[in-house]
Amino acid sequence: MKITLSAKLKLRHTPEQKTALDAVTLAYRDGLNFASQTAFDLGKTTSVPKLHKETYGVLRVRFGLGAQLACTAERQVTAAYKTQWTKAKQNQKARESGRTKRRYKGLDNPMKFVSRTLEYQHGRDYSWKKDGKVSVGTLDGRLQLEFDGYQKHLDYITQGAETGAAKLYYQKSKKQYFLIVALSIELPDPVPADHKSVVGVDVGQRYHFVATDMDGQSLFEKGAAVRQQKDQFARTKKSLQRKGTRSATRRLVAIGSRETRFVADRNHVLSKMLLTRFPGSIFGLEDLTNIRDRTEGRSNPNASKKTKRAKRRRSQWSFAELQFNLAYKAPLFGSLAVKVDAHYTSQACPKCGHTSKGNRPDAGLMFDCEVCGHKGHADRVASVNIALRTLLVRQDWMSTGALSMRPDVSDVEVKAARLSRYAELRWNPDTNP
Repeated sequence: MKITLSAKLKLRHTPEQKTALDAVTLAYRDGLNFASQTAFDLGKTTSVPKLHKETYGVLRVRFGLGAQLACTAERQVTAAYKTQWTKAKQNQKARESGRTKRRYKGLDNPMKFVSRTLEYQHGRDYSWKKDGKVSVGTLDGRLQLEFDGYQKHLDYITQGAETGAAKLYYQKSKKQYFLIVALSIELPDPVPADHKSVVGVDVGQRYHFVATDMDGQSLFEKGAAVRQQKDQFARTKKSLQRKGTRSATRRLVAIGSRETRFVADRNHVLSKMLLTRFPGSIFGLEDLTNIRDRTEGRSNPNASKKTKRAKRRRSQWSFAELQFNLAYKAPLFGSLAVKVDAHYTSQACPKCGHTSKGNRPDAGLMFDCEVCGHKGHADRVASVNIALRTLLVRQDWMSTGALSMRPDVSDVEVKAARLSRYAELRWNPDTNP
């Protein structure tokens, strides 16, 4: 199997070399804004050939971009407008269904690019040298630069790992350029015998995750400290928004970036914690696609502060990033991550199979089965149900030889049959070794 990693390389550049990198990144950014204005004037087009006809010559002559960089800029702009059109269509459907009254305004004005980040294509804009350097393109030819990075990533590059596109990124706070490279790593194909342990992972806000293996061993990770830190970020940003000055706006951007880094770091730590605690396992994750559309109600301007705070926390819940980090890191630790249905995981009794909202009195943290009287922590019960469903995935993998990485939601009958199988699952940790 092949997995893709992002290697962040710190470029060792002199002041003269930094000046050359400044010139190409600023020219690329100006070229993006020119192409964006042109695409907007052409009816917010997403056609690369149409935009290429109008902008390629100007990007080459006025902005001094190389042929490949000019083409890359055009593709980046059309891709950005395509994303805006997708959001606009989604907003239109939401307005027609009555889920929102707000009109999407992302296409009212030309898109503006402010980041000094450009994309290099391997073999055309950048390449590796035998002396441990990387050659990158500028407006005045190539620069050969030494670089530092995470040792495992450097080893992959030395061993000749397949590399794809790279991004030249400027970190303003450090006045330093980084090259972010996509590395494709070949790993042995997984087989069921290599993954004898199954772990169910229930993600949430009160607890970042609750993980339970088939031996009944559980791992809880509370989220109170992180939630308090994010609340502090929210209070700071609210104060800066009220102030409204230019310096407050600059500070607001810095605080937002700091919060993003804080959350990303936390999710990386949590994913590695799971992988080192349960090595060589199959991790079952809930398929929470469109969970916010199914759970969030309409906005209410008269809602209480408590309700608004709960909605903000739910909108900032970064479960997708945590699950993504766990999924892409798992093969590197000899594990796998699959997704299972999230339906009724916290309402179904793992001992008798009875499923009801009444099993969660007052929708609280305690689970109390109405039929058999089984009691426990609701999040742990959910993780047990996820582990049982993941065990079914492993059994199907052993019998058919095909691994299903996520449930098929395209067929209603298939989904109903799958939920029926889940209702027959029973949990008895006393029989486990």
